[in-house]
Amino acid sequence: MGTELRSLIVRPADLSGPDAEAVSRLVEAYLIQTEREKATYLGGTFRDAELPERYRQEVDHPERAYLSADVYVAELGNSPVGVVVVQQTAEAREIKRFWVEPGARGHRVGSALMDAAIRQQDLPIRLTVWDWRDDAIRLYGKRGFIPVPSWEDRPRLLCMEKRLVALEAAR
Repeated sequence: MGTELRSLIVRPADLSGPDAEAVSRLVEAYLIQTEREKATYLGGTFRDAELPERYRQEVDHPERAYLSADVYVAELGNSPVGVVVVQQTAEAREIKRFWVEPGARGHRVGSALMDAAIRQQDLPIRLTVWDWRDDAIRLYGKRGFIPVPSWEDRPRLLCMEKRLVALEAAR
């Protein structure tokens, strides 16, 4: 991809319009890659055409699935190449989906998306990441995320959190 850094744009997604298709495609690519990796690292098999049913709503209707989420898309040269989805609960913001197309990696797309996802930090921000995703774990660490006790029961899923500075000072 011969696109220069200055053409990188990260913006809120318009899921009621033109971004729904791009978000669907990007989230589907993320989910397929995740299922492939889980088959490799956790055992089992995965056929690309058989995305588990629990993900269909996100892929088929992102405007409904992400109705209460903040969704950002990254564009290089007017082409959507990355997405991040942030859900909010009463206790925290949680990064649920984070994907950059392989051809766009190395252009700071992931960093720009992560910066958009953590820009509003009025609550702790948390995420889960598979322990074999070293590049992602390094990126999260550079943004202030630290490993925390797991809220997940799935093996090899690392829980990380970026705590509020005021909360951190009180500890």
